[in-house]
Amino acid sequence: MSRSAAVAALSPATAPTFYFVGVSTGSSSIMQVFPAWADRLGLDGVISGIDLALDDDPDNYRGVVEFLKHDPLSLGALVTTHKLNLHRAAVDLFDRLAPDAEILGEINSISKRGRELWGHAMDPFTCGLSLEAIVDDGYWARTGGELLLLGAGGSALALTLYLHRRAVAGLDVPSKVVVTNRRPARLQEMQEVHDRIGMALRIEYQLAPTPDVNDVRVAALPPHSVVVNATGLGKDRPGSPLTGDVVFPEHAIAWDFNYRGDLVFLDQSRAQAGSRDVRSVDGWFYFLHGWTRVIAEVFDIDIPTAGAQFDILSQIALDVTASPAR
Repeated sequence: MSRSAAVAALSPATAPTFYFVGVSTGSSSIMQVFPAWADRLGLDGVISGIDLALDDDPDNYRGVVEFLKHDPLSLGALVTTHKLNLHRAAVDLFDRLAPDAEILGEINSISKRGRELWGHAMDPFTCGLSLEAIVDDGYWARTGGELLLLGAGGSALALTLYLHRRAVAGLDVPSKVVVTNRRPARLQEMQEVHDRIGMALRIEYQLAPTPDVNDVRVAALPPHSVVVNATGLGKDRPGSPLTGDVVFPEHAIAWDFNYRGDLVFLDQSRAQAGSRDVRSVDGWFYFLHGWTRVIAEVFDIDIPTAGAQFDILSQIALDVTASPAR
C-alpha cells in the first residue's frame, strides 16, 4: 500500500523540530503550550504534528520512523494512539529500546543520542505520576476500592505495570483490578504481558463488546473504586464506553485519560456527583506528565515531576490554554 499523504508530505526540517505523532494533532493544547514551555526552559526547537489514521497501514508508521531517523534537524517525537502499532511496524528501525518499550511492546517517545535512534515507553512512569495526583498513598487499603480499566490498550497496560511494581515493592495497590475491552485480541495481548512478567496484582479480564457490559462491571464495584476511561472514546472517536444508564459506585472516582474532546464519560460521571458523590478527573495531569517526560528525554534535559518548577510549567499551560476545559 502506498504511503499516506501526511507521510509523503514529510520534508527535511529547517529548524530543530520536535514532532507530535497522533490523529488530530492540530487541536491539541500542546501546539500552544510547547512554544511557551520552550521559552521557559530555554529550548531551541519548534513543534510539528504528524496525523495518521487510526490503525494505519504499517508502511506509514515505518515512513514516519525512517524520516525521523535520517533527518538531521528532526529531534524526536511523542507518539500517542499509535504507540503499539508503531512498535509492531517499525521496531527494527530503532538502535536502542528502553526496557519498558520491550515489555509493553509500545513506543511513545522517540529520541536521538548521536547517530542512534532510541525508543521509550514512558507511560508506566507518567500513568503512575498521574494516579498519584488523584489518590493519596494508602488510599486503596483505607477505602477498599477497586480499579476498573475500560480499555486494554497501551495506557491501560502501562498503568497495570506501574501497579505491579508497587505490589512487588509491598506498597499500596488495589485489591482487585478489572480490565474490559471490546476486542478479545487486546485482552489476550495484555494477559500475555502480565503472564510474562509474573503479574503481582489480582486481575480479571472481561470481554465487553458493548457498553452495557461495562455498565454491569461499574455497578458491581465497591464504594470508592476508580473507573478509568482508557478507550480513547471521547477524543479519537466520539462517545463513551458506558451507556447513559450506568450507575457509579458511591464515592467513586471517574478518571478519563483524555483531557480534550467530547468527554462524554465525564459528563456521565458528573451527573452523579450529587447523588452518589462521584468525583470526576480529566487527563490534564496525564497530559502534563506525559509531555514533560518526553520533552525531557528528547531534549536531554532535567524537568522535575513535582515542586516549584513543575508547578510553573503547569500554570504556563493553564494560562496559554485559558479554558477550564482546556
